[in-house]
Amino acid sequence: MKKIRAIITGATGMVGEGVLMECLSHPDVESVLILTRRASGFTHPKLQEIIHADFHDLSSVENRLTGYNACFFCLGVSSLGMKEADYTRVTYDLTMNVAQTLSMLNNDMVFCYISGAGTDSTEKGRIMWARVKGKTENDLMKLPFKAVYGFRPAFLLASKGAKNTLPYYKYVRWLYPVLRPLFPNYLGTLREVGQAMINVVKYAFPEKVLSVKDIRKLSGNLKFPENT
Repeated sequence: MKKIRAIITGATGMVGEGVLMECLSHPDVESVLILTRRASGFTHPKLQEIIHADFHDLSSVENRLTGYNACFFCLGVSSLGMKEADYTRVTYDLTMNVAQTLSMLNNDMVFCYISGAGTDSTEKGRIMWARVKGKTENDLMKLPFKAVYGFRPAFLLASKGAKNTLPYYKYVRWLYPVLRPLFPNYLGTLREVGQAMINVVKYAFPEKVLSVKDIRKLSGNLKFPENT
């Protein structure tokens, strides 16, 4: 298949950084564009960067967002202490604006969205963040992309050499080898997420909402028809 040209958001966060690291080392990824609100600090021959403060208005950079066939949307914020209206604006509204823009500019694009385990597809549950993420997933699926995938990881082990890890990770990382066999449906790695995102661009995977188990499966050697 043709090479992957990916746009990544959230590269200054733990998940986005992990996905970026996999893309930069993968032979099937030809180029990567980071769309970010502050400088990422990454340099690589495959890499370009757009620093843009307002993701709710991309009109000034639209001409630089064409020619890509993948978007790995890893941007997100914690809902802790936020009112639903504010969380909706920085989660649903922002994501949908970026996605709508990209879907108009790139009709051959596969869009991968990081939501999280517990996301509420019914949009009616009691947990605020889960409802908002569920609505975001649902409405992304309606856009005219080649395909949309909702990724729902749980606890993730950061990639080796990552800089943007959460402070408490250094205290719990050593527990990972012990806990993963006990909780295989809740523990994964950022390497698996990055590899799985690359593979859903390459292959025609039937499931559109991906659990930890699906992500692990997708990160390996697949035997599905290639996307063309």
